[in-house]
Amino acid sequence: MSTYLFRIARWSFHRRRRVLAAWLIIVVVMIIVAGASGGKTNDEFTIPGTESQHVTDLLEQKLPALGGAQTTVVFATPNGVKVTDPGPMSGIEQSMANIAKVPGVSQVADPFQGGPISQNGQVALGNVQWTKQPADIKDSTLDQMKAAVAPAEAAGVQVEYNGSVYPGWRVVPSELPELVGLIIAFIILLITFGSLAASGLPIMTAVIGVLITVMTITALAAVMTIASTSTTVAIMLGLSTGIDYGLFIIGRHRDGVLRGMRPYDAVGLAAGTAGGSVVFAALTVIIALCGLAVVGIPFLTIMGVAAAGAVFLSLLLSLTLIPAMLGFAGERLKNFSRLPFGRDHSERIAKQSVQAPEKSRGWRWARFVVHHRITVLITGVLALLVLALPATQVELGLPGASSNPKSNTSRKAYDITTAAFGPGFNGPLLVVADGVTSQQQVQQIAAGLAKQPGVAAATPVAQNGDTAVIRVIPTTGPNDTQTATLVHHLRDNRTAIAAGSGASILIGGLTASNIDVSAKLSSALPIFLAVVIGLAFILLTFAFRTIWVPIKSIIGFLLSVGAAFGCTVALFQWGWGQTLFNVTKSETISFLPIIMIAIIFGLSSDYEVFVVSRIKEDFTQKGDAVEAVRRGTGRAARVVTAAALIMFSIFVAFIVSPTPTIKVIGFSFAAGVFLDAFVVRLTLVPAVMALAKSGFWYHPQWFAKYVPDPDIEGEQLQEQLEHHEGVAATIDVDPREIPPAG
Repeated sequence: MSTYLFRIARWSFHRRRRVLAAWLIIVVVMIIVAGASGGKTNDEFTIPGTESQHVTDLLEQKLPALGGAQTTVVFATPNGVKVTDPGPMSGIEQSMANIAKVPGVSQVADPFQGGPISQNGQVALGNVQWTKQPADIKDSTLDQMKAAVAPAEAAGVQVEYNGSVYPGWRVVPSELPELVGLIIAFIILLITFGSLAASGLPIMTAVIGVLITVMTITALAAVMTIASTSTTVAIMLGLSTGIDYGLFIIGRHRDGVLRGMRPYDAVGLAAGTAGGSVVFAALTVIIALCGLAVVGIPFLTIMGVAAAGAVFLSLLLSLTLIPAMLGFAGERLKNFSRLPFGRDHSERIAKQSVQAPEKSRGWRWARFVVHHRITVLITGVLALLVLALPATQVELGLPGASSNPKSNTSRKAYDITTAAFGPGFNGPLLVVADGVTSQQQVQQIAAGLAKQPGVAAATPVAQNGDTAVIRVIPTTGPNDTQTATLVHHLRDNRTAIAAGSGASILIGGLTASNIDVSAKLSSALPIFLAVVIGLAFILLTFAFRTIWVPIKSIIGFLLSVGAAFGCTVALFQWGWGQTLFNVTKSETISFLPIIMIAIIFGLSSDYEVFVVSRIKEDFTQKGDAVEAVRRGTGRAARVVTAAALIMFSIFVAFIVSPTPTIKVIGFSFAAGVFLDAFVVRLTLVPAVMALAKSGFWYHPQWFAKYVPDPDIEGEQLQEQLEHHEGVAATIDVDPREIPPAG
């Protein structure tokens, strides 16, 4: 493999103008396609095969007026004024009449025609039923609904919205986190390389990859449902892996240039050595992300594929565009920044890494870890286990209005409704009775539902032929664990509830759908974990030709992801971080464990590959296992530290997002990367390998005989180079084709 990477890099270096032009053309084409498509992401979650989805399908077939999205319009008057006073009442009635005329609205429930009005007379709820699902309702239509309530607002009535769709429900990604992350990444790269040229290249290629990814997602969103979180996750991974992969190759290339190699020679060697690590690291991330498909939930599958596409683009860019841009940079990579700060330090560190690497801080840290390996191992494992303890108390659920910022209209509607009617009114259940023949049967089923523990009210809302819909109001909120208990209770006792009516009942609605999503995610987690770990085990065994690397990598990953997840539970579910992160204490997002496993496992394998490949490279050359751990870790420490800090900074930047889901994801990824890179890969891994010594690299003879060696460290490539008179004459490149440096 190293030979092929060597050839690709030198080909890209030699034809750098064509390579750059090709990537820029792809960017322009995707921008045009995305702009013409008009696609938009959304936050609709559906799960085929669940009872709540069956309810949606049944309603679309037999009661299409109730098969679409719902919006609750909350009308609230100030102290001393009631909604039934002439002015507010007239404004509310006119507003509901205006909403009924909005395209796509199938029916409205006026609060003064049997709708709920609070006991103090200051809050009334109107219900809007749409003919389409949330993803199919345009923002322009919701803007019309918002304009339709002008009469109520003119009468001094506060109007807020909640439900499965409402004005402003779509998450509009902010460019601020990406911008902040890029600035921090550039600063880290500038400190690492001390060169503007070397620092700018990884960021430029990563931005190109992210642009292509986002434009592709936007174009596909015009023909399929894509969650808005998919774009955010793809941007996070596209930026972080794009910069990191470029960093590893540029770091190797620059070391070669500083040793006196010509850029044309150095780029091939860098791709053939560090490039192999990049390939296997990227493949591990892609496998983990594509493994989300085994969960069987469409929005997670799409999220995984979108993020995997971003990582794949990062890989392609690092193997083609990075060498091409290094061709443009030429000898300028030797130059150090003329900025007034840090120039001398950067130049000294860069030359030290080539001429006297044993003096670096990374080497000093490696020596400390190896010397105190038993103490370090015990302390590190115990610390991670303590951090993981809160994860044992996790409560899963999908984010709702209660977790939104207090400035959000859905949060305002939620708080007003809870205070006026109780939390259950924010998450009604839809019970579909199929096979009824009379209104009396419907009333009988509604009465049976109303008697169940945890039910505040049960009211028939529609009937068409042999199908009726009953709205059930729980006594607890939509994200309360007791509401989930109620849903399971109603499903388990459906026969008794409908006894004597001759009908069968199904429990659905948005709240039940969210409960079904969480249940399916929890049940799919063990299968997903087994599939991803199994595939990664095979890949890493093939890469390093020993089973101890994947075993150690998997155990380390479980420790780091468990610790990161424990921190997330403590700060966001337990509420320890309410003030720090400006969030509301709420349940843990149900899909977070799965995407954390996919992404953190993939990224942890990145650092595993980069550290262990340098250790194996040294061990293969010199044969001293313990010294190889010291030297390999020391050589990898600086670039792995920079890479991890870049990923950490990009993920942390998303914590400033006003969207709770994005905030939690950003923190979880940042914590996972930090703990895995610094505690596991640069501390526990060297300690374990130093304890195992040469036994760590054992593999049976049949393995060496039948399993091909991918040459991830580029050992075979370097042997070929040593047999030639100068690197330029190597492999399949005519020396006469070599362009001048620069």
